[in-house]
Amino acid sequence: MSLTKVGPKFQVTIPKDARIAVGLEVGDVVEATVTKNGVLLRPQVVMDKSAFATLQQQAKRSGKDKLSMKEIEAEIRAVRKARTAKRSA
Repeated sequence: MSLTKVGPKFQVTIPKDARIAVGLEVGDVVEATVTKNGVLLRPQVVMDKSAFATLQQQAKRSGKDKLSMKEIEAEIRAVRKARTAKRSA
């Protein structure tokens, strides 16, 4: 566990080990949820509609009618995991 400080504009720096563990990069979107123990930050996937349409077209070409959100999220997680592994190598 690492400590971080709240800055003058209520910004916090997420420690490097935590960023790497979840594959965060500059510009990524996180959801802040208030819990009984504090604030939980979770990475979120925001996808442009045209990118989503492209994924759907790729699914059709591969014989599927469409991709489920679970399949899309799994693909995104796989890309993030590969990116994180590449950076730590």
